[in-house]
Amino acid sequence: MRIGMILDKTFPPDPRVENEAVALIQAGHQVFLFCLTYEEEPLEIQILGIHVKRYVSNIFEYKLSALAYTIPVYTLLMAKKIKHFIQTHQLESLHIHDIRIAEAVFTANKNFNLPTVLDLHDNLPEVMQFYPHLQKFPGKYLISPKKWKQKEEAFITKADKVVTVSPEFVSEVISRTNINKDKIVLVPNTIRTSFYQKAAIEQTIVERYQNHFVLLYLGDTHLRRGLQTAIAAVKILQSDIPNLKLVIVGTNTTDPVLKKQVIDLELSDKVDFEGWQNVALFPSYIKASHICLSPLHRSVQHDVAYANKLFQYMSFAKPVLVSDALAQKNLIQKHKAGLVHKDRDITDFVNKTLLLFHNKTLRNELGAHGKAFVTKEFVWEKTSKGLLNLYKTLSK
Repeated sequence: MRIGMILDKTFPPDPRVENEAVALIQAGHQVFLFCLTYEEEPLEIQILGIHVKRYVSNIFEYKLSALAYTIPVYTLLMAKKIKHFIQTHQLESLHIHDIRIAEAVFTANKNFNLPTVLDLHDNLPEVMQFYPHLQKFPGKYLISPKKWKQKEEAFITKADKVVTVSPEFVSEVISRTNINKDKIVLVPNTIRTSFYQKAAIEQTIVERYQNHFVLLYLGDTHLRRGLQTAIAAVKILQSDIPNLKLVIVGTNTTDPVLKKQVIDLELSDKVDFEGWQNVALFPSYIKASHICLSPLHRSVQHDVAYANKLFQYMSFAKPVLVSDALAQKNLIQKHKAGLVHKDRDITDFVNKTLLLFHNKTLRNELGAHGKAFVTKEFVWEKTSKGLLNLYKTLSK
């Protein structure tokens, strides 16, 4: 089948899009990826067998995307490009990556009536509520997460198939929209075996932290990710763990808040902000760590999705300490891969950290359980089967 994937961002990077496309190619399909570019680069290129087709965009269009369901300009501009994409490559199905560009795809597809797959990476209307530009004028008054949720539900109904990332998200979508459970397919965000089997360890990173007890966080550092809890806990933990180091690998526009908190608490020697690093270096940071963190704030979105970092952590047999956001809590408790603390509860975070610090045997046991789960059950090579079966059915 000639599959057209639609992404309203630049590519690469996007691990989920890449993983899905490569899996489908390996199953015998052809994948053409519509994406955007904001600079001079090849407009047509093959990446890992994916036929990448870049369409020139600009900052004006990018800003219009935030208003996609306030005024239809972005949809009209993208629909014209997508129609050209469909015609040029004689596509047989469309795979829509998240809802921002969904209406443009459905608009362009009116003349072709191709089967559509809606891939929900996130519960985007819920995530939007935390965007800084929606907290102030004019975004607060121009962009309505409620309207985006209504649109999402309409797209879920309109699509031939829906894909999403966790059992909790599947249940939430079914209960909210009353779609038939056979219409939705679970395709979790997981890692490829190559992440841990072919990792090249950067020894300078490991050696830098060899005399510390390291708490590690990887990924987006927005305040909703819970790092303020971890930083506040470090202030208390340093008396029991003198060589403690919180290592944060990632960035967000809210980082000044975290950095000010560190300065105010006089923790500059206890917290390292590494900024965003190449994913190839993630294994080195994980190897250097003792406990790996995901202190998410509970929300509708966080209760139905778990971050890829959990599987990256577990693949190296590291115990995890996570908040009680429902999806990750269920996962970690079911597989005995770590401990759970109450969301934004500094005392509980401290107590769980000390329990792991004082009990190396427990750390090793939890780490071993996590590694066994990932390597035997939860790698991309296994979890992508739902996606392959979906397109096997669609092809017929």
